[in-house]
Amino acid sequence: MEDTVTDEYADNQAARGGRNRRRGMTTFRVKTVGWLFVLLATIGTTILPSMLGYQPGSDDMVAMTVLVICEVVSWTAVPLYSWLLVQGYRHTHSVMQYGIRLLALAIISEVPYDMATSGKVWDMNSQNPVFALVIALIVIAAVDWVRENLQGVAKWAAIVLIAAAGLAWALLLHVGLRQGMFNMGVLLIGMALVFYALDAHENTMMMTAGVLGAVFFIMPAVGVAMLHTRRDELGYGHPWTKWVFYALYPVTLLLCALPVM
Repeated sequence: MEDTVTDEYADNQAARGGRNRRRGMTTFRVKTVGWLFVLLATIGTTILPSMLGYQPGSDDMVAMTVLVICEVVSWTAVPLYSWLLVQGYRHTHSVMQYGIRLLALAIISEVPYDMATSGKVWDMNSQNPVFALVIALIVIAAVDWVRENLQGVAKWAAIVLIAAAGLAWALLLHVGLRQGMFNMGVLLIGMALVFYALDAHENTMMMTAGVLGAVFFIMPAVGVAMLHTRRDELGYGHPWTKWVFYALYPVTLLLCALPVM
């Protein structure tokens, strides 16, 4: 998601008080780990039930337990993608172009997402979580504008209203709704706001995000702990690498969904 070279990325992080670690996950590794969790969730929803012979409503507790574990563990990816969104926002040359790319990805991914999660080509019960990243980007950009142009009570009232509107959209549109109980879209936006607002205060940021993640069934808090081990380097030098990660999401959904359709 980043549009800057590694050295500039690290310099900007240091200027905001970030720690330039020699060990830990680079941005490339954060993206890779995030995709692996997405793959786990997708396989657990599509291919694995057939392999285990599980049918909806079945009393096969072993198969059900395996599938639930795959789903819950995959929620670890939520803070990883929220953090990547905020870094993309801070380092992109054009927020508008960045938003258009994310919106295009969300639209392209919707049919594969519906196929993978419900077995239908079109299903309005849950929208893919990339839409939550689009909403989060709009919310952060709007909050930035408010901070630069308003003062006092008006500023804080506008920020609260913008954040509430973003969360409401995620709820109303069922963005990233999993198993009818885990609202991934709301958590993605909430985590993005935490990473945006507290970026210069590492420990406070991670503790706040960790508590928020723990409220959402624990596993997102594990993702926050993983993020705390990161180092502020891209970890790749080829501009086309980011496009591979853009393509991986819809391709993964599609490849896993087609065999069981």
